[in-house]
Amino acid sequence: MPTLARALPIVLLASAALAGCAATPAAAPTPSAGSPVTVDNCGTSVTFDAAPERVITIKSTSTEMLLALGLGDRIVGTAFQDGPVPEEWAADAASLTSISDKVPSEEVVLEKQPDLVYAGWESAFAADGAGARTELASLGVNSYVSPSACQSAEQPAKLSFDNVFGDIKQIASIFRVDPAPLLAEQQKTLDSIDVGGGGRTAFWYSSGSDTPYSGAGIGAPELVLETVGLTNIAADVKATWAPLSWESVVDADPYFIVLIDASWNTAASKIERLESNPATANLDAVINKRYLVLPFASSEAGVRTVEAAASLSKQIAELDG
Repeated sequence: MPTLARALPIVLLASAALAGCAATPAAAPTPSAGSPVTVDNCGTSVTFDAAPERVITIKSTSTEMLLALGLGDRIVGTAFQDGPVPEEWAADAASLTSISDKVPSEEVVLEKQPDLVYAGWESAFAADGAGARTELASLGVNSYVSPSACQSAEQPAKLSFDNVFGDIKQIASIFRVDPAPLLAEQQKTLDSIDVGGGGRTAFWYSSGSDTPYSGAGIGAPELVLETVGLTNIAADVKATWAPLSWESVVDADPYFIVLIDASWNTAASKIERLESNPATANLDAVINKRYLVLPFASSEAGVRTVEAAASLSKQIAELDG
């Protein structure tokens, strides 16, 4: 996540909801088992001479991507997971081994003898983390970052479902599996989403107390909000996530508040904070309890981005009655 950004005046989006639904996820041909696959990944060229067999996944987005593609048996260790996997993958996830609650050390990673370390954040690949990418490569271990999470290079100018589906296609090509069934399922769900937001404003409350951390204008939160027809109060902040001031949230007086539920910063604790703070207690969304809740693991770009939009759409309809 970005470390610095300021809240800017609110810019209403002009019927942006349909923009997130424009992707056409046609699957690329599956590479043959004997053909090398080379990808440019956050500015690093990575060649896979064969499909990875022993994978360490760091963050839920990488774990869930492999589970969704039926590749859970390739995972030899998980780390820094953001919450439980959806029920549809629970059986496959039950046998997975956690090697660290946070970013693992390089020593812990290498003990599992992986041929790939697949991370949801670039920051996992550091000397004081899972190891620098060049260091891992020198030891014969490939590294890969979810492309939609790239920050240092190749960051999407503004995340779209073309990017999300492109990530699925690329990881499928690396593992030499067919992404078509997963893509078709994702598109079917996306096409069924009711765009019921009607341009009403929303504050995406990810974390923070003294300073709230919000979904900003170019990442997964913006894509999800646009898809359901909501206007992000931080849409004009050119970042994936960014700190806002409580004053800017109060000035915006959002119609809805999206609460990201995490074990370390629950939706319930956020509600208590909003309702006990004299400034935010008078927000229209707080008075009328117009809260929309999403689990943290679905708030970052990946195979649950479509699910996040579908969930918000359903919750909006329920609140609207």
